[in-house]
Amino acid sequence: MADVTAVTDADFQQMVIEASKTQPVVVDFWAEWCGPCKAMEPLYHEVSHQYEGKVTFLKMNVDEQPATPSQYGVLSIPTTIYFKGGKPMSQSVGLIDKAELVGHVEKVLAA
Repeated sequence: MADVTAVTDADFQQMVIEASKTQPVVVDFWAEWCGPCKAMEPLYHEVSHQYEGKVTFLKMNVDEQPATPSQYGVLSIPTTIYFKGGKPMSQSVGLIDKAELVGHVEKVLAA
């Protein structure tokens, strides 16, 4: 299983905002110590493979990259934000199941 690419504060503009103008981007905000984040990781990888070529999936460690989570009001983790057209379209907070993750991805693709 391929790793989902990490995004940093420094490359967020290019990898998320600019990239989402051509293809939706899903960003998982997480931390190493977060149990629910670790529980969601296999699901996140599975769905990223399901939408390969249609949606870009990225991960951002909130401990290592504090500026962007603060900018987007991420107060709890895991938080997943779904970007399209350079803007956040929706978000989910906490541990979610595959159906909810896929539902968000489908809504962003349809928007």
